[in-house]
Amino acid sequence: MPPDDNPLEAFRQVLTGASRAIAAEPEVELSFTAESPGVQGKTIKAPMPGRTLAQRDVAEARGYADAAALRLRHHDTGLHARSSPADELARAVFNAAEQERVEALGARTMAGIKANLNSVTEMRMRTDPITRARNRAEVPLSTALGLIVRERLTGQAPPEAARQGLKLISEWIEEKAGADLDALGLALDDQAAFAALATKVLQDLDLVEADLDPDQDPEQGDEAEGENESEAEEGEDDKEEDGGGEGEAEIRVEQGESGQDEADTQFSEEEMAEGEDGLGEEGEQGMLPVRPNRPLSDLPPQFDYKVFTTRFDEMVEATELCDPEELGRLRSYLDQQLVHLQSAVTKLANRLQRRLMAQQSRSWEFDQEEGLLDAARLARVVVNPAQSLSYKIERDTEFRDTVVTLLIDNSGSMRGRPISIAAISADILARTLERCGVKTEILGFTTRAWKGGQSREKWLSEGRPPNPGRLNDLRHIIYKKADEPWRRARRNLGLMMREGLLKENIDGEALLWAHNRLIARAEERRVLMVISDGAPVDDSTLSVNSGTYLERHLRQVIGWIEDRSPVELIAIGIGHDVTRYYSRAVTIMDAEQLGGTMVEQLAALFDQP
Repeated sequence: MPPDDNPLEAFRQVLTGASRAIAAEPEVELSFTAESPGVQGKTIKAPMPGRTLAQRDVAEARGYADAAALRLRHHDTGLHARSSPADELARAVFNAAEQERVEALGARTMAGIKANLNSVTEMRMRTDPITRARNRAEVPLSTALGLIVRERLTGQAPPEAARQGLKLISEWIEEKAGADLDALGLALDDQAAFAALATKVLQDLDLVEADLDPDQDPEQGDEAEGENESEAEEGEDDKEEDGGGEGEAEIRVEQGESGQDEADTQFSEEEMAEGEDGLGEEGEQGMLPVRPNRPLSDLPPQFDYKVFTTRFDEMVEATELCDPEELGRLRSYLDQQLVHLQSAVTKLANRLQRRLMAQQSRSWEFDQEEGLLDAARLARVVVNPAQSLSYKIERDTEFRDTVVTLLIDNSGSMRGRPISIAAISADILARTLERCGVKTEILGFTTRAWKGGQSREKWLSEGRPPNPGRLNDLRHIIYKKADEPWRRARRNLGLMMREGLLKENIDGEALLWAHNRLIARAEERRVLMVISDGAPVDDSTLSVNSGTYLERHLRQVIGWIEDRSPVELIAIGIGHDVTRYYSRAVTIMDAEQLGGTMVEQLAALFDQP
């Protein structure tokens, strides 16, 4: 048995036993992970609950473990792979239907599993794009069909959070595939028959083409498919030899009448050339990236962020990017820019300091068995000297050991007054928190070059492989380390004034970098404050991937930190609405509000119990 002071291990052992029983497999192992949960062989990686085992975290871990165990028991991976369609969107819908099948087999026979699965479904729906959909085109089809199949198989109504979005598309799905959806319940115990019916549903929704010969033997179909693939590969080789392929059509999947493009765009040579020309020709000094503020994008569960190469990325300290004399000149220039603002921010910082110091004051505990005699109980002691609980003890109010990281967007759109105010506000905040015993780290993020830098050159030299993922050289800058005194790092913030430093920004990876540095700290409380002025932008990456590629990764990272990590995440947007990304965020329209907003956000954070 685990020790009494380790409730997390005790919970893991109980969950492991339950998973083995559900899966009917004594070799199943279960562990907790702070990363993406999953199943590898007979090992289940469930979401990591907090050490306090909050009810919400426990329900999520139980629901995921039950779903994984049911899949181990009732799911044939080989059969599923043979039946699964090749198209990405169709495969996501097919996978969702199969997952609902295995969960229904448990939910229909065991009330405890049913409750756990309902809890995890409700939690998953709170962050699913279906809750934000405003029209049918924005509803993720895999989520919608999964909820409809779940209702067909178990009778469970969709979670409240998803009902409005589901209503936008359910009528169309019912019209197209209602009869085949009704038949799914008859094949619940037969995976092969269920897969055939699910494929028929995909055909009804025009996600896959109907078989030309429905009576064809499956094995012959596989052989024919293999021959077709061989012929296709030979045809592609012939095209490459002939220099063809520029007229290749884009593959599109229609969702009803909307005609949404769910597949990754395939770029021809001419389009790639146009993309390179469109990256801008103004050079490093004059180029300003455009800030797209797109509507909420659909983040399918199969989205996988890739990096073409990390060979040219760098993490540097401010002192490595310019010499001490230049840093001194830049710092003087920064101070001159904001002389009138510094006094206002300093007043706010003093207010923050008073609030923090008030939390660290001492207090008394009364009615104690021993300690100092409580004068208010003196009469009681005189009447009855044997009376207990007449003493008091002085206590220090608990103030958790804390570290704060300020992550500042160093992109070209921050050039000018916004970056100046961000630098001086971070400087004053670090000085204030240091007086209160709170360690502060100041970080910045940008790219090393415009137009992709050496990463793009390497991609071009390798023949432009499709879907390369992130295609630029990252630059992560350390202005002040958490353990470094403010007086030593003060000059480093002047680097933000250096001409040519601010380029493009890839927020998702920067957020992970800053988060991982915080996780490695020993402090009990860790706070990450992001200061940015809009969505992530890197023209090189977005020219060869989907237009929301970086934004989708940012949402993925934010969701993981907010739901799984002990780090407290807050954000401040300058001129653009960042509340679309962060659940705890504030947007300011004037950069001069930044200093006061930073102080107030941190003060409110420390005021929370």
